[in-house]
Amino acid sequence: MRRGILEFCIVSLLADHEIYTAELINRLKAANLIVTDGTLYPLLNRLQKAELLQYRWEESESGPPRKYYSLTEAGLTYRQSLDEAWQGITDSVESIRKGSKQ
Repeated sequence: MRRGILEFCIVSLLADHEIYTAELINRLKAANLIVTDGTLYPLLNRLQKAELLQYRWEESESGPPRKYYSLTEAGLTYRQSLDEAWQGITDSVESIRKGSKQ
């Protein structure tokens, strides 16, 4: 379940603009999602192989080149389906929670 939520969060963060890896990790950690390189990179690679995201390299003035990730058109469609699934899940859970209080 955690892996699915992490994937949803990554896809959501990439939906609006491209992000380099360190920023992606920082934004996940800021949301209290503890992510290690050993968790993040395999997930990013899997999403790339599924053609849901792409990346480009950009030179950095303050260090090594940065890898910037963004969603492909298929990734944007996938994000929409995840949004719909998430809404369905939260509606179902809220329905159960409200029903258990009666």
